[in-house]
Amino acid sequence: MIVAAALPLVAEYGAAVTTSRIARAAGIGEATIFRAFKDKDEVLDACVAEAVDTDHVRRELASVSLDEPLADRLAQAAEALRAHVERMGTVVRALHASGHRRRARGPGAGVGPDAPGDGEAPPPADSRAQSVAALRNAVVELIEPDRAAFRLSPEKVAAAFLSLLFTRLQTPVPDADAPLTPDELIAVLLHGTLNAPGSA
Repeated sequence: MIVAAALPLVAEYGAAVTTSRIARAAGIGEATIFRAFKDKDEVLDACVAEAVDTDHVRRELASVSLDEPLADRLAQAAEALRAHVERMGTVVRALHASGHRRRARGPGAGVGPDAPGDGEAPPPADSRAQSVAALRNAVVELIEPDRAAFRLSPEKVAAAFLSLLFTRLQTPVPDADAPLTPDELIAVLLHGTLNAPGSA
């Protein structure tokens, strides 16, 4: 409840958000925050963990009806993933811009010549890979009913979909060269870029 109330405030104010403002948004007393968290930095770290967690977007993907056409399922998946990446980026950028660095966890974490600067904790080595694998598996479930229609395995199609989508979301392009729309991205994934396959 505290983290849910804090997330939009962190996205707006970054590390400058106060615990009293978070408490008002959560409808609790400020002292209640410090019964759940050691200090404000711990609240901010919990907000980062919540923003990057994929559980929410995986639930959204699981709620897409498998009775819908494949392109519609992928369009809904693209929108859910876009919202997830945007939410994550907004929170992380706001905190980074306001000087907050996630703290090290555990004895000796973030200490030594190879540790990140400013006390920032290194992410677990396999956490990003696990998140991507979980998202890929959620997309696989969405396209599995159409397995027979693909030349590649659903796992490879899902990986291609995520690669195209994340590249689109993370790569800035000149104004004159607008990024692929979700519909164009899905059309490229499902039909390629040739007017007629085999015509080139």
